[in-house]
Amino acid sequence: MTVLDTRPLYPLERRALLDLLTSLDAADWAKPTVCAGWDVHDVTAHILNDYLRRVSGGRDHHPGAVFAADETLPAYLARTNDEFVRAARQCSPRIMIDLLTHLGPQLDALWADADLTGPAPLGVSWAGPGPAPAWLDIARDYTEFWTHQQQIRDAVSRPGAAEPALLHPVLATFAQALPVALGEQDPPPGTAVLVEITGPAGGRWVCLREAGAWRLTRVAEREPAASVVMDQDTAWRLATRGITVEEARRRAELRGDPALTAAVTTWLAIVA
Repeated sequence: MTVLDTRPLYPLERRALLDLLTSLDAADWAKPTVCAGWDVHDVTAHILNDYLRRVSGGRDHHPGAVFAADETLPAYLARTNDEFVRAARQCSPRIMIDLLTHLGPQLDALWADADLTGPAPLGVSWAGPGPAPAWLDIARDYTEFWTHQQQIRDAVSRPGAAEPALLHPVLATFAQALPVALGEQDPPPGTAVLVEITGPAGGRWVCLREAGAWRLTRVAEREPAASVVMDQDTAWRLATRGITVEEARRRAELRGDPALTAAVTTWLAIVA
């Protein structure tokens, strides 16, 4: 994997978020988002929960909430996230903005000394099983914060924070999930699948079949057996299930082996 250092982007993304939140009125905070059952206030509380959890665990080594008996990771996250969001409904927007402003630099300080190529404290399940490098764990959190900001922006009809400097690293991080999307496909060694994301924040990624596994690269050494072309808005929404797989396929250009293009468009870069 090519190391992607998203740490300098955290203050930039946060500044855009805080500027957005401070501009909202009471009606905006109550508007529904694509996160089922959550309004803008709830999504903001969820971001705050992530800040608190990361600083508490990473800096203070606090173990946090425990898994219930036989609880899967998606079920655990759904339960603990919902518990925090429900409790935070007693908090005013102003106090949540104050807490995000206070905790942001502490989160930045936590990441500042990280060995990007060393092991992460948490895995990144959607990028594959086993340990993840620290840079991918940090980038995963950056993509989550960016995505939740966009969900708030969609809810209140405020575009922004999608300039290439902020969005391209999101797409490059999400691309780490493309080999997982293709995981059950077993074409001959050397088979290549091209994913091209158009727009100023886009790029090209190639999944190459080697030794019974898929490897992500940026270079196509041979004609791809399949290709998927979609715009940058479609790409991030597909990877976070802001749109359905079917909608993404309608928006995309699918060429070549239909089994491979169908697999690629199940691309998912969140825990679900």
